Amino acid sequence: MSARPGAAPGDGTRARGNRGRARPRAPHDSSTTPLRFGYGTNGLTDLRLDDALGLLADLGYDGVGLTLDHMHLDPLARGLSARTRRVARRLNALGLGVTVETGARYVLDARRKHGPSLLDPDPDDRSRRVDLLLRAVRVAADLGAHAVHCFSGVTPAGTDPDTAWHRLTEALAPVLDAATTAGVPLAIEPEPGHLLATVADFHRLRHALDDPETLGLTLDIGHCQCLEPLPPADCVRATAPWLRHVQIEDMRRGIHEHLPFGDGEIDFPPVLAALADAGYQGLTVVELPRHSHAGPHHAEHSLRFLHDAARTTTAPPAGYSDATEPTATAPRPTEAPQTTAQHAATSIAATPTTPSTTAFTTPARHSATPAEGSTP
Repeated sequence: MSARPGAAPGDGTRARGNRGRARPRAPHDSSTTPLRFGYGTNGLTDLRLDDALGLLADLGYDGVGLTLDHMHLDPLARGLSARTRRVARRLNALGLGVTVETGARYVLDARRKHGPSLLDPDPDDRSRRVDLLLRAVRVAADLGAHAVHCFSGVTPAGTDPDTAWHRLTEALAPVLDAATTAGVPLAIEPEPGHLLATVADFHRLRHALDDPETLGLTLDIGHCQCLEPLPPADCVRATAPWLRHVQIEDMRRGIHEHLPFGDGEIDFPPVLAALADAGYQGLTVVELPRHSHAGPHHAEHSLRFLHDAARTTTAPPAGYSDATEPTATAPRPTEAPQTTAQHAATSIAATPTTPSTTAFTTPARHSATPAEGSTP
């Protein structure tokens, strides 16, 4: 694979209609916000990848969160290098940035959601997940992606925490080496219900790995609302030095359900202001994996919502902190500490092994289907 998008011919498929041609898209309006918004392809699984990319460019998105899956740049099918070059040319022609995401539900195992994980008891199974991440790093390097996203996985039944943490650090070592060589940050995401579930758990991991420069954080704004002790805007400020990728959607306290903007409790202008103030340069990617049936509608609505929220963002007065003034739309849970944002950054970093005690549930409306675990 080449280090940058190449100019080799495609993978033999013929574009239909406008799918093979570059289309003009609305330019990024830096006067509205310095942030760059993207949309995740895991919320556009009913569209061909070419169509999904064309849609996002037409709507005015700055980039895409590309989940490697059987319908979108299958990481396990033959001809990955040639297919990746073709996608790189398409992204370049459309002016879209990209991050590579590895949260496909069944790409490795047709029966186990997100299986196998980096925590599986079987070392061969762990190796399969490591191999997927190594492929993702190579794809990201070829696409010029700003990060590779990953997560720890759920601790297997009967596995003690120390063993699970040892497996995680051991499995990530070759992936971090490859990411360092490729010059692509590895951004691990705290996921409710996983071994690495909170920002505090991220700090535990980076300390256990001797704080490698290549290891960064994927911060999901909804997850902050779901179970972190601080409000989402303060989570952004506390994690700013490690932010390499951001996912965004609405959510309610204690319920791990990715919701369209306006359907949850999050007050977004302070969150976007915190990201802008932090100088975050990566993509902020809308994450609605359960809404693919109406993906084009939600993609259009989401970008309009984010730009409107950015326009209403105003600088808070000196000394103000979201942690001391909870918003009407996102009431802070009673167990959250009363602290300033500056103290929050210090306290989270200083206590990497403190787990969250917030209980959360998966939405009851999904109970008619087989249990899916804690992740979307």
